[in-house]
Parts: sequence; structure tokens; C-alpha cells
Amino acid sequence: MSAAAPASFTLYVDAQFTSPYALSAFVTLREKGLPFDLRTVDLEQGAHHEIAFADMSLTRRVPTLVHGDFALSESSAITEYLETISPEVPVYPPSVHERARARQVQAWLRSDLGALREERSTEVIFYGPTDKPLSDAGYAAASKLIAIAQSLLPDGRMSLFDKWCIADVDLALMLNRLVYNNDVVPPALADYARRQFTRPAVQEWGAMTRPPRPGDRVDGKAA
Repeated sequence: MSAAAPASFTLYVDAQFTSPYALSAFVTLREKGLPFDLRTVDLEQGAHHEIAFADMSLTRRVPTLVHGDFALSESSAITEYLETISPEVPVYPPSVHERARARQVQAWLRSDLGALREERSTEVIFYGPTDKPLSDAGYAAASKLIAIAQSLLPDGRMSLFDKWCIADVDLALMLNRLVYNNDVVPPALADYARRQFTRPAVQEWGAMTRPPRPGDRVDGKAA
């Protein structure tokens, strides 16, 4: 039996494993079958501002991917870079128009819906729901998300295009901020979001060991 191939990449992610952007890069590497080392950065302790990481990452954010002597942060830049250098297993559609649409969806999810991202952080997915109701701004953002998702996924489609792409995971994660918190989501969209989370790479991310949140009780004591 031949020895396992050495890891060609190193992916830096948040120590809580809650970053949707780190998840996107992680899934891309797994889907492409690229060997990589996984390292965590404790954002709560400000480790991303330490000189060694800041100099490497440039934008001081996770995810950051290291490939040889090249380092790259910002998740959509990472997924597009990996698509370019390792196209054998694509994570974007082959059609020029569909690829552009996938990138549009990714850019939108990263730049809009701020109230929803704040009021339904990814902790509701990976740690547990909150009982706080959505504010008017949060409800408006959720309504916008649902309306656009329905236009992107007509007639109960289970993927944005004919085949799965990485934008499906990004969209599903945004929807699951509501689904996992038991907020009202149309059944077809909830089914889509949950189905996307059954992919092995997403399941692997979900099973990561996470530190307790401040205030969570561990062995009868608050963490």
C-alpha cells in the first residue's frame, strides 16, 4: 500500500468552527479531494491580529489558505483559486452564465442581509437556537432571503443548477440560520437547506469538536 499523499495545502479556520466562509473553503477542498492540514485561529483571543498570521493572511481573516509559498484569504477568492488550479472536480458550473450567477449568489450572501447574520448567527446551527425574536430589520432581511431563494430554486429544485455547486452550500447555510432556529421557512426551501447539509464534507464540519460558548454550562459550571 502506498503512503498517503502529503498535504499540499494548509487551511486556517476559526477555532469555533462556526465561520460560514471557512466552511465554504473546507467543503471545496474536500469535494476536490485535495489533501490539506487544518489549523485553527482563536478569533475570540485576537489571534488573527498576531504578526505571524496577519502578515501571512493579508486581510487578517479566516479562512486563509496556504499553498506552498502563496497565501490567500477571503473565501470566494479561495474557492475560485482552487477551481482554477484543480479543475478536475469542479465546484462551479461549466456554463459561463451559470458560473457568473453562482458567484453573484456568493457575493450577495457575503455583503447583504446584515441584520439576519447578526440576529441569527451561525451559532444557532452549530451550538443551538436562540429564543430572541427577529427585529423588524431581521425579519425584512429574512423575507428578502426567502424571496430571492425561491426565485433561484423554482418548483422545489434541490440545487441551484443541474449539478451541485459550492454556492449551494453558501445559500443553504444562510437559510439554515432560520431553519435550525425554527423560524418560519417555506417547506421546499427548508428541505433544500437541510439536504445540502447532508453532504459528507458539511457533515464532517458539523461534527467538529467546538469549545463551549461563554456562559454555557459544563459539568454544572458556567464556561
